[in-house]
Amino acid sequence: MNSFVVHRNGRPANAEELTPLAFAGFAHMTAMQIRGGGVRGLDLHLERLRTASLTMFGQALPDDQVRSYLRAALESGPADLSLLATVYSPAGEFTVAGPDATPEVLIRTSPATDGPAGPRTLATVEHERELPEVKHVGEVAKTYYLRQAVERGFDDAAFVDRRGRLSEASIWNLAFWDGEAVVWPEAKMLVGTTMGIVRRQLERLGVPQRTAEIRPADQPELSGAVVMNSWTPGVAVHGIDAVPMPEAPAFLELLHRAYQAEPLVTP
Repeated sequence: MNSFVVHRNGRPANAEELTPLAFAGFAHMTAMQIRGGGVRGLDLHLERLRTASLTMFGQALPDDQVRSYLRAALESGPADLSLLATVYSPAGEFTVAGPDATPEVLIRTSPATDGPAGPRTLATVEHERELPEVKHVGEVAKTYYLRQAVERGFDDAAFVDRRGRLSEASIWNLAFWDGEAVVWPEAKMLVGTTMGIVRRQLERLGVPQRTAEIRPADQPELSGAVVMNSWTPGVAVHGIDAVPMPEAPAFLELLHRAYQAEPLVTP
């Protein structure tokens, strides 16, 4: 039994099936971290895949069917791993798929990871993602701006929309601390599953939260910042452009505590 797999619709994929997908880019995905055979926020991952399929393809697979594909992939690997589920239309790109083109699911598992330890520094760039509410593939700008940021001596890039508001980072959501409440940026962005988990657990814990327009000029008024994605509920951000951000260990601990409060669910 292989430790890690590539499955198509619940069974091992072969080269003939994968070859056309290697040259395609009209698809969406979700990334999850499996620990002890379970995943946090499974309902959010399923909702993401369902909603994105309806947006992109006009139809979606039943949640139970997607869960069966997840289970098949997990049965072939260790209890701790990283998993990427990609949904695409067999009709391919540059065509409008008809009702008979039922979406298909490609799943890849790989060694478990918790992402970088941080802290991170971010360089801002004006950029707005297409279909920001969908986690879709083929986003060249994310890696392009990441590379530019690293060349300038930063760790990653943060996006500023045309109204000058911070929205998200390359593959991360942003969260801020004002000393009393968690502050989420108000802008068009992808609402991450980890972000969703943290928000509902913070609400359960009675921690104040608010949404606000945040611009780079507002940084001196804030008491901390983090990035988060499926890897982690919080990596400290110690600077955005030339402006340092205060260390906020209590803020970081709060986000991790909220995330850990979310139960692991077996697909």
